[in-house]
Amino acid sequence: MAEYDYVIRGGLVATAADESRCDIGIRDGRIVALGASLGAGEREIDATGMIVLPGGIDAHCHFDQPMNDGSRMADDFESGSISAAFGGTTTIIPFACQMKGGTLRDAITDYHGRAEGKAVIDYAFHLIVSDPTPGVLGQELPAVIKDGYTSFKIYMTYDDLKLNDRQILDVLDVARREGAMVMVHAENSDCIAWLTERLEQAGKTAPKYHAEARPPVVEREATHRAISLAELVDVPILIVHVSGREAVAQISHAQSKGLRIYAETCPQYLFLTAEDLDLDDFEGAKCICSPPPRDAANQEIIWNGLERGIFQVFSSDHAPFRHDDPQGKMLHGKNASFSKIPNGIPGVETRMPLLFSEGVMTGRLDLQRFVALTATNPARMYGLYPRKGTIAVGSDADIAIWDPRKDVLLTNDMLHHNVDYTPYEGRQLRGWPRWVMSRGELVVDDGKLTAKPGRGEFLPCDQPTPARPASARQPLAVAE
Repeated sequence: MAEYDYVIRGGLVATAADESRCDIGIRDGRIVALGASLGAGEREIDATGMIVLPGGIDAHCHFDQPMNDGSRMADDFESGSISAAFGGTTTIIPFACQMKGGTLRDAITDYHGRAEGKAVIDYAFHLIVSDPTPGVLGQELPAVIKDGYTSFKIYMTYDDLKLNDRQILDVLDVARREGAMVMVHAENSDCIAWLTERLEQAGKTAPKYHAEARPPVVEREATHRAISLAELVDVPILIVHVSGREAVAQISHAQSKGLRIYAETCPQYLFLTAEDLDLDDFEGAKCICSPPPRDAANQEIIWNGLERGIFQVFSSDHAPFRHDDPQGKMLHGKNASFSKIPNGIPGVETRMPLLFSEGVMTGRLDLQRFVALTATNPARMYGLYPRKGTIAVGSDADIAIWDPRKDVLLTNDMLHHNVDYTPYEGRQLRGWPRWVMSRGELVVDDGKLTAKPGRGEFLPCDQPTPARPASARQPLAVAE
């Protein structure tokens, strides 16, 4: 009789702390043994020559999120989770968005209904708090935190989502008292509105002007303000989708002072620039996201921040709007102003392969940093560790087995999302997941989907346990 349900043999097993060549024994969905020459498995995978990593956690992605402008996201929990799995991700954390005038419970109930019976991998929910009424702050938010929704996002921009400083302080105070993690979209809303109005009055409405309406100073000011408010309340926060030099300098300085300021960045800030918004025939709309991509020099600042530990999390910010779709980027037609084009780009499947190819395979990142950014740190940050985010005895058998010799020409046709483009079309990558396992079940078997929709489970989250940022020792010197 086999000792294990599965044995993964002979691979280079890496965690955020170390690496070794060993076998992994799996039983009842969990890792039960790590060692040399383990006993027989009912099924076995020969991982010789492969790199065996914890399944990724995409801690910032949007699936089937209700929109107020008539647009519609292309990916629901089925297509989105399948796409994530093919890219080596085994846990997703999208957003249950509170609508103005609605309650958090309404948002949670609605989002559970959207996810039920669809996901092929496990999932948790962040909340979006857009209407922090006295009832929400005093009763509802503390109650849902205790129920396992221990992280929430707040916005400093977008009219239907933004909070003012007083509201932000109130939300941060609840987070401090209840032990929750607050994610902050840091851009100055009034500056953006002022710039947008003047650009449109001048007839400057093409997609490329999206970047001019959101210059780095807009992100810098809001990042500085968010850090100041967090310092006042004495609470950790995570600044999401950081795009470049000026925001990085604010975060690095705060970390050097010992403040618990965490940061996330995304592939678009490593691989796209503002020039990608300046393409003919409305093609630039494909790359509209907020904050916008900057320039090549800013890409190097982001890479440097990943290498030095200024960033703790690397997420996709997958926001799937089809390009040639009247409910997508074409919501207001091909001649629409940049301000009317739905924000966001797809990336849930390409997040990890892009970073693996251009980070690990080029030597910019070691395997430990890659695992920390894509799996372990998100698990700690959002209360899923050690069940998720690592390869250890007792952890869920969420595992991605990467072939580091596989060369891939990235095209949209090979991806599994429901979006009609990828902004990374034609990029040559080295390395891709060959097998992906979720709770001891193969969901991707050598390029084939083997999981059925609905097998993914909802994960209530514990209190976050993030480590203090590694860059707290010294600030990053950033040239102006």
